[in-house]
Amino acid sequence: MTSVTAPEIRLVSGALGAEISGIDLNTLTDDQFDLIRDRLLRHQVVFLRGQQNLTPRAHIDFGRRFGEVELHPYLPRLESHPEIVVIDSEAGAKVDVWHTDMTFHESPPIASVLHLIDLPPTGGDTMWTNQCLVYESLSAPLRDLVDGLTAIHTIRVGDEFSSRAEHPVVRVHPETGRRSLYVNRLFTSHIPQLSRNESDALLEYLFRFSEGPQFTCRFRWQPGDVAMWDNRVTQHYAVNDYRERRRGQRITVLGDVPTGNPPRWEHYEPAPGERYWPDRVNAVESY
Repeated sequence: MTSVTAPEIRLVSGALGAEISGIDLNTLTDDQFDLIRDRLLRHQVVFLRGQQNLTPRAHIDFGRRFGEVELHPYLPRLESHPEIVVIDSEAGAKVDVWHTDMTFHESPPIASVLHLIDLPPTGGDTMWTNQCLVYESLSAPLRDLVDGLTAIHTIRVGDEFSSRAEHPVVRVHPETGRRSLYVNRLFTSHIPQLSRNESDALLEYLFRFSEGPQFTCRFRWQPGDVAMWDNRVTQHYAVNDYRERRRGQRITVLGDVPTGNPPRWEHYEPAPGERYWPDRVNAVESY
């Protein structure tokens, strides 16, 4: 009788991240899927080594176990498999800024699954940050303030695509019940209950605090590795320290509308004649 080796799990850092070995996503069993899902909820991001032979169909099927797979509105897609976005450094796909994927949607993706295929010999790591731990590490008065605020998230890609959404600054995870800070440098424009100068100051503090190394993990890719992260409770950052090609394929899983406490204040109304010139690149709306 052939014995089946149980998957092994290794924590990547004290903040978040778990590496799971002994699973082939091409032949994923229900028990293996349940293990991945459980560890994703516990550790926010999971890494699956040795998936060099992962097929596009298996990649898509894996994502669909979590929910509907998105057709991305403007990034390049894999020919014959439009559910898969191609992330290619030679086509400008270097996002070296902390962010949560597509928070400018009313219903942002709940998860992303990235399969790295081509890598530089050194560099090209990715970092993640645990936004639950970030929120829990704020002082009680600041937690009380941000629990009653919302934030505007925006994007504009020339004349090709634009989107805008308002979400709680602190969202509640629908499965674990944990609260997490839900703002990011790339897409969060402002907090509408505050004046723009107050919003800029508070957001800059929250951004810097959430990027602290004590909240992060860093993953050194090998060709064929897969990472899946819970987009509801993490941010990530692709380290731009390489020149050779870095190419991968990613799917995103659609999900829920972010929920949290209702805002405790109305939107701020500027005084007559009050003006504001944003000095943050994504604070795109002015009075």
